[in-house]
Amino acid sequence: MTSPVLSRAAERRLLWLVPVILAGLSMLGPFSIDTPFPAFQEMGRDFAVDSAEMQLVVSTYLLAFGLMSPFHGPLSDALGRKPVIVGGVAVYVASSIGCAFAPGLGSLLVFRVLQGLSAGGGVIVSRTVVRDMYDGAQAQRMMSRIMLIFGLAPAVAPIIGGLLLQVGPWPVVFWFMAGIGLLLVTVVAVALPETHPPDQRTPLRVGALVGSMLAVTRHLPFHRVAWAAALGFAGQFLYIGAAPIFVVELLGLGELDFWVFFVPMIGGVTLGALVSGRAAGRVAPSTLITAAIVFSVLGALVNVGLATLPTAADLPWAVVGPALIAVGTAAAYPSLQLALLDMFPASRGAAVSMFTFFTLLLNGVAASALAPLVTGSVLTLALASTVMVAAGLGFWVWHLAVTGPDPRPRPTVRNP
Repeated sequence: MTSPVLSRAAERRLLWLVPVILAGLSMLGPFSIDTPFPAFQEMGRDFAVDSAEMQLVVSTYLLAFGLMSPFHGPLSDALGRKPVIVGGVAVYVASSIGCAFAPGLGSLLVFRVLQGLSAGGGVIVSRTVVRDMYDGAQAQRMMSRIMLIFGLAPAVAPIIGGLLLQVGPWPVVFWFMAGIGLLLVTVVAVALPETHPPDQRTPLRVGALVGSMLAVTRHLPFHRVAWAAALGFAGQFLYIGAAPIFVVELLGLGELDFWVFFVPMIGGVTLGALVSGRAAGRVAPSTLITAAIVFSVLGALVNVGLATLPTAADLPWAVVGPALIAVGTAAAYPSLQLALLDMFPASRGAAVSMFTFFTLLLNGVAASALAPLVTGSVLTLALASTVMVAAGLGFWVWHLAVTGPDPRPRPTVRNP
């Protein structure tokens, strides 16, 4: 069933355009994280810092993104989706230019914080637009299409970063990010409809905005589903956040070789997204989520087994496990996000913001605190990933035990 926000004719015209626009907005996240990876060694030499300090380029962005993420969604519930998207991405463009001009690591980290604070305007709110426009199986198919396009970003971004370094020094990477942001601002302003009309918006008051956030955080079913999704993805993201160490130090590859890791992983994301799209309307969401998370756990166990081999740091064995984890994560993610959004139909922005907050905070801790501790070997990295994926399965089993097989419970929380 389609949303009454747009006419049927308008929805047909936007059917091909909306996934591209929203996937482009979602791609700001992985582009911001992965594109600079090949430049880490050059940046480290210029700034006279080691690889551990260069990890701050990832963790500061993620932590800033996570700290701001609770606010983008509630603001879009009050102001509309487009103003928050356009404003956030415009600030992202300005902060990317600041990164390009940074004379040292300290100033670079300041602008990375600004990137993280602003990027969520596009990354977070774009997910809410899908649920504004579509319901049920159609919403799941749309989420899957977006993930299919979005899934290319982590594979393409470091390759682009490496190619950019062949034509200029490391600041060219951040000029590229600024250009992507400027393109997105223009396309959103011209082509994306406003999907949250004024009569459905929450009051623009501090009490109302904070109240919607608190309503989400106090809802225990939200936490069970959110942590099932966040921990499952964290098992995959641990490899992404540690990619400079994993690819260069553990696998002994160079700045142009990140594709060796990212292409198989994103191949897994693409396959998982296709499974989700094909299952929409045919397989019960709870069944799909359960099967997908179990597949991720099995993939993580295969990864641990491969990591014990004498050839653990050789290809292709070193990248098979992360790719298998990615298949399950991508197959489950669209249905998990829709389950969370359906819990709060009057304040979807707040729901997606709080979910993103928990996810990004966990990923930021994984990239900054956990990655340096578990990247001593391929095996320790695989074990840490397995613990996270298994914990995600535990939360999902808990949720099913309490609520039954339907992952989309009737909404119990009203807009404040």
